[in-house]
Amino acid sequence: MTIAIVATAYGGPEVLAPLEIELPDPGPGEVSVEIRAAGVNPFDYKRYSGAFGTDSSALPIRLGSESSGVVTAVGPDAVGPAGPVRVGDEVIVRGGAYATAVTVRADRVVPKPLEIGWEVASGLLVVGGTAVHLLTATAVGPGDTVLVHGAAGSVGSLAAQLAVARGARVIGTASPARHDRLRAYGVEPVAYGPGLADRVRELAPRGVSAAIDTAGTDEAVDVSLELVADRSRIATIVAFGRAAESGFQALGGGPGADPGTEIRNDAWRELIPLTAAGKLDLVISATYPLAEAADAHRFVIGGHAGGKVVLLP
Repeated sequence: MTIAIVATAYGGPEVLAPLEIELPDPGPGEVSVEIRAAGVNPFDYKRYSGAFGTDSSALPIRLGSESSGVVTAVGPDAVGPAGPVRVGDEVIVRGGAYATAVTVRADRVVPKPLEIGWEVASGLLVVGGTAVHLLTATAVGPGDTVLVHGAAGSVGSLAAQLAVARGARVIGTASPARHDRLRAYGVEPVAYGPGLADRVRELAPRGVSAAIDTAGTDEAVDVSLELVADRSRIATIVAFGRAAESGFQALGGGPGADPGTEIRNDAWRELIPLTAAGKLDLVISATYPLAEAADAHRFVIGGHAGGKVVLLP
């Protein structure tokens, strides 16, 4: 058996409840994993908020899209993206994860190096995959000057760090309280607010070659359009309407956006080695017991997490 957190109805976090569920034995190409930590993402609460509809036949809804844990059983031909999966392997899981244990396809698990803790491992692939998609779509590389809006958030921070690792110069917007952290990553911080475009020009008088928007504000979009000549090198994961109007890239799950499924699924190959080597920092802002998933969602919905939130079974 496994204890899973499910949404019993559509609404707010109050609809979340624990449910004892039979844990199926792994079949061909499947593995069972004892969960040590599960990452919380905004998409998780959108699933039961009614944002994607209120089909009562879909209830109860199992939640979670990433976790980390230890393999406890394997079915025949259990081969993951990195090779055969074995009992005792420490892994990162892509899939339903608000539970004490899960059975998933082996192609949904990748090895977790010992250098990466359970909490970081459980929160790395969704935001990291989004960051890799943003950089790939805008072709960021050596010699570029990149403006990252929301550079202190989970996605923005990883995008900024990855851009630095790829040899780009990075200017990142954030509140002044988070500027020191950005400087430690090799990012040049600027405060958002009136005069942002001028502050960026002062730092980069030769221009900005690409812009990444994880904030979704009109300011972020307007400044990006003002400073970046090639609109194919502007990408957002939030401002889908503005992207359609102004002809720059929208990425993710919004209307008209490129989901980048293959890029995101393969992003672990870049993310995990950099994190294990200490070259990529994922901030964990809070942890909650699995039974307190509703409180974790209230914290995330508040919009001021400042990093990843993780559930601990």
